[in-house]
Amino acid sequence: MPTTQVQPGAARGETTMTNPAIDIRQMLTLTDDTGIFQHARLALPDPNHGYCVDDNARALIIAVRLRPDEHPAGTPGVEALINRYLTFVAYAIDPETHRVRNFMGYERRWLEPVGSNDAQGRALWSLAVTASEAPLAHQRALAGKAFLEALPTTHALDSLRTWAFLTLALDAWTRTPMGQDDTVTQQRLAHHVDQLTRAYQAYQVPDWPWWEPTVTYDNARLPLAMLRAGQLLRRDEYTAIGLASLTWLMHIQTHPDTGHLRIIGNDGWYSRSTGAAPTPPARFDQQPLEAAALIDACAAAYDATQDRAWLAHAERCLGWFHGQNDLAIPLIHPETGGCQDGLTPTAVNQNQGAESVLSYVMSCQTMRRYAPRRRG
Repeated sequence: MPTTQVQPGAARGETTMTNPAIDIRQMLTLTDDTGIFQHARLALPDPNHGYCVDDNARALIIAVRLRPDEHPAGTPGVEALINRYLTFVAYAIDPETHRVRNFMGYERRWLEPVGSNDAQGRALWSLAVTASEAPLAHQRALAGKAFLEALPTTHALDSLRTWAFLTLALDAWTRTPMGQDDTVTQQRLAHHVDQLTRAYQAYQVPDWPWWEPTVTYDNARLPLAMLRAGQLLRRDEYTAIGLASLTWLMHIQTHPDTGHLRIIGNDGWYSRSTGAAPTPPARFDQQPLEAAALIDACAAAYDATQDRAWLAHAERCLGWFHGQNDLAIPLIHPETGGCQDGLTPTAVNQNQGAESVLSYVMSCQTMRRYAPRRRG
């Protein structure tokens, strides 16, 4: 895996932890007329790995939430970016099975009949956000049509994170004209949150307030879903689970001496100890996906409590991208504005693939939305 020691440097424009600049140059570099490439070789697209719905769904949410002044001059405008990613995600829905396909080769052929459970959930989430927030009526209409087409096929999916993504999707759907007074939507959302609640109750103990015996990937999406559902459905028990699990997740990922974010690595994760000696969390490789999920969850915790300490936690998570991490090395590349693919034991991964870049831009968008609250 290529790695490099990157020296500190600011991305294009002024970047602060409270109100960071939005820089989509690397996102645009990875995007062609089909969608956004999955992987990069250094900063350039790697056609060998093609495209996936997971990343195009993330890119669609970013594009929907971009302001017109947040894309470089001479590049496709916000509406064109929304059209591109929305077309990809909608096309991913198989017209016969209504299931979402995930991986597509560079030659534009789907590589599987059905994508992962998480791909189903992420696709629905992006479509619901688009149906609720896209600037143009035809974009909202297409996203809503695709959402309703794929939603029934997700009812039997049995993955924790998929339930979380579907909860976030249905929460966003309630802010569309079709979903505002849709009691079926709220019942479906409550069903998924009840599934999450039962899983949490099955595993959590005082020193392990979590859903499963191992803390793995995209972790903060679980408390995020509980917090959003608690607000929407006005269920204090959901909010309590979200706050307890997120508080613990932040605690176990905080350096005991410096207080910086220390993300659980994907080389071993963090398993609940069954012996006399506790098993420490894996330190590497640390992934940008985790910091982005934590920022969204901390913002939701602020919404639920109005406690600004959660916004300070979010700033600390954003700081991880800028060198407030175990290696004291920034992951944001000054020449491209992109985010490198993670922290290894000795350096940063030199590649700037879609998941990492999109995680950083989504993090900046969340921080900018909450900047007025932080200043207040």
